Amino acid sequence: MFKTIHADIQSVLDRDPAARNALEVLLCYPGLHAIWFHRLSNKLWKGGFKLLARWTSQIARSLTGIEIHPGATIGHNFFIDHGMGVVIGETAEVGDNVTLYHGVTLGGTSSQKVKRHPTLEDDVVVGAGAKVLGAITIGRGSRIGANAVVVKSTPSNSVVVGVPGQVLVRSHERPRIDLEHNLLPDTIGDTVAALVEHVRELENKLNSHLPGSPELHLADHGVWHGEDFMI
Repeated sequence: MFKTIHADIQSVLDRDPAARNALEVLLCYPGLHAIWFHRLSNKLWKGGFKLLARWTSQIARSLTGIEIHPGATIGHNFFIDHGMGVVIGETAEVGDNVTLYHGVTLGGTSSQKVKRHPTLEDDVVVGAGAKVLGAITIGRGSRIGANAVVVKSTPSNSVVVGVPGQVLVRSHERPRIDLEHNLLPDTIGDTVAALVEHVRELENKLNSHLPGSPELHLADHGVWHGEDFMI
């Protein structure tokens, strides 16, 4: 028991630079408290005390702002950063070394009593506000960008961004703890830029660009530039 508690605290210290020491983590991290409550409610659930298990999970929800159904399966070294608004459904399965940020939903898409929530394999990171919906599998080592909506399974070592989620498979394995959210690709922006460039090439070939009309330049670090945008 104490070995597990120590591992939980260490997982926070490893992944949150704001955490200064074990005592601070023990007292001030609701994600950690929610995980401990879940371990208790999960044992009650498996033991057949389902109402008591749900009541325990509701107490945890009130204290932490994190809702984990007692039927969910949670692996080792699970870390919920900030945590407010996190929802994990009954048939969700979370592997080892998984990180969730606030506002994440692991939700179901069926009203039937079947496997209806997602499975997150080991070393997955899910950014703030992301929604992972349905009985899908997020492959090992994948990262889901903030506010992405994921409704289909992804291969291992992939990145998912956008609504609906666009899946990119990374060419190289990344470190187990991979929290560089500022390095996510912009698939929609890249597609628009490619289309603009293609239209420009067609205009040049057809010699259809009229003198004096405003010229649109490709985006530079997400900012578009032009001479005149009046309508």
